[in-house]
Amino acid sequence: MTFKEEMKERTEVIEKLLVKYLPKAEGYQSQIMEAMEYSVMAGGKRLRPMLMEETYKLFGGTGKIIEPFMAAIEMIHTYSLVHDDLPAMDNDEYRRGRKTTWNVYGEGMAVLAGDALLNKAFETAAEAFSMIGEAADIAARYAAVAKALQILANKAGIYGMIGGQCADICAEELPADHVTKELLWYIHKNKTAALIEAALMIGAVLAGASDEAVKKLEQAAENIGIAFQIQD
Repeated sequence: MTFKEEMKERTEVIEKLLVKYLPKAEGYQSQIMEAMEYSVMAGGKRLRPMLMEETYKLFGGTGKIIEPFMAAIEMIHTYSLVHDDLPAMDNDEYRRGRKTTWNVYGEGMAVLAGDALLNKAFETAAEAFSMIGEAADIAARYAAVAKALQILANKAGIYGMIGGQCADICAEELPADHVTKELLWYIHKNKTAALIEAALMIGAVLAGASDEAVKKLEQAAENIGIAFQIQD
């Protein structure tokens, strides 16, 4: 099997997983559910959940407890794109060759779709608690899921992705000579690298890796994120 074939196969597995955790469009709020699915299933490399699963396996992780977190991190990544595309942000009408969420469902519904995906991400990740079972090391497993949730929240929030997006918006108002190397690094480390850091760290934590190993993975993921941004 070639690398491209392997990537395609793994991407399809992840997309089936996303469909499993996305809500069915029904009830008075069905349109928001349609907008959520439209946004998440718009394509993409599925890099973050893929890296999370590979890291989990690298440290000896087995079982499906990683799956809710795989779906959750892709929901968070997608919500950030939905909001980035809004007229108030980047004002993009197309992404990956098709209309952006706001261009199909309207600005208000796109805001709600992003909000809903962020909230659904944590609902989904929290399902890992119900998958722990009656293992002998049950306390350690509960602690690992709690730590993974903490990492996800931190890397997605004001000290991670949102912090980087905030700095990016503020930088647009600065004179060119005020946009320093340190500021650019901060933007890219947080806006781009933070969720990659979360992916590797969560995979390792749920597999029972040491704190030292998790810290090294965080640094490696930062380097990957910066390299990705430079190439982009």
